[in-house]
Amino acid sequence: MELAVYNIQGVDTGKKVTLNDEIFAIAEPSEHAVYLDVKQYMANHRQGTHKAKERSEVSGSTRKLGRQKGGGGARHGDINSPLLIGGGRVFGPRPRNYSFKLNKKVKALARRSALTFKAQNNQIMVVEDFNFDAPKTKDFVNIAKNLKIDGVKFLLVLPGQNKNVFLSARNLPNARIMTASDINTYQVLDNKMVVVTVSSVDVLNNLK
Repeated sequence: MELAVYNIQGVDTGKKVTLNDEIFAIAEPSEHAVYLDVKQYMANHRQGTHKAKERSEVSGSTRKLGRQKGGGGARHGDINSPLLIGGGRVFGPRPRNYSFKLNKKVKALARRSALTFKAQNNQIMVVEDFNFDAPKTKDFVNIAKNLKIDGVKFLLVLPGQNKNVFLSARNLPNARIMTASDINTYQVLDNKMVVVTVSSVDVLNNLK
């Protein structure tokens, strides 16, 4: 698969890059693998610190408030009973770890499937390598406008860490910056467009 290369002014340079079909055009993309990978990504980001007090943890007297029978209502004991306002909660949430493991081959298949879906929908764009002398959000916004992606949520894939570019896009709600080696299924699918620099293509083409 070949894609045209654009410069930061949004003009087609006439150059083309070749995307590896084993990464961007697999024969059988797996929606289930994508589901599992996204589920794991979101589960691993859950804090799991939720907690509600149960009957034994609520502060209150243990004196039995009423007699066992003949009261005309449900039987209950002390003021900590879940039947009463201010009592403990029955089977309340407890702190837990939601993360789970996923095989590397499944995650790799999910990533390839996500990139394939993006390529099939023409949602991958290749731009020339660029850099900023200093962090400048205005310059980054102008690049997005030139590429006609300023109105959509997009992911910019760089070959390596670039502090000035990252700081320039940090305050923009629709922009995400990620290195090619760290790209994952969730970020690919969570953004409408995937913008890849020329140097990043070589890294993505060799992903396992």
